[in-house]
Amino acid sequence: MLAQAEMYNLKIGQKAPFFQLNGVDGKEYLSENFFEKKFLVIVFMCNHCPYVLAYIERIKALAKAFTTKNVQFIGINANDSIKYPQDSFENMKIFAVEKNLSFLYLYDKTQEVARAYGALLTPHVMVFDKEQKLVYNGGIDDNWKYPEKATKHYLKDALIALTEGKTPEEQLTPCIGCSVKWR
Repeated sequence: MLAQAEMYNLKIGQKAPFFQLNGVDGKEYLSENFFEKKFLVIVFMCNHCPYVLAYIERIKALAKAFTTKNVQFIGINANDSIKYPQDSFENMKIFAVEKNLSFLYLYDKTQEVARAYGALLTPHVMVFDKEQKLVYNGGIDDNWKYPEKATKHYLKDALIALTEGKTPEEQLTPCIGCSVKWR
């Protein structure tokens, strides 16, 4: 599925909705705890989506590259784990270890957070500044299947601009992925 920018509910400049979610590390996290860094990247993702699986190494590479630039990444899984047991909290823990995730992976069991943020797909990326305002909403790049053939690196370009104190050239980009599996 392809989501165009006009489909996004959360608009540039809007404040990040509050959340309280459990992480695969066994801890509970409040949204305000993530705004100590200059920017927060939230990736709505899951364990089984072929698009997430294709993008996971790129997500990890971006998280690693930008951690030194005061950027924090987190993943949030909101998929219905009853119809999609591979996206259960227990399987999230396994996924985090198997994929060697370098960022927190949180579980949105009630799907309230994904609805509040307007997550449409997995992966769907949103970037917030220190004031908790949305500064980027969309995809990772323009070629989910073949990273070497990507010609537009939406998220990377946005993060470069933001960490240089500039407004990204594209703040709203299309994203491609599996639909969030709603209850």
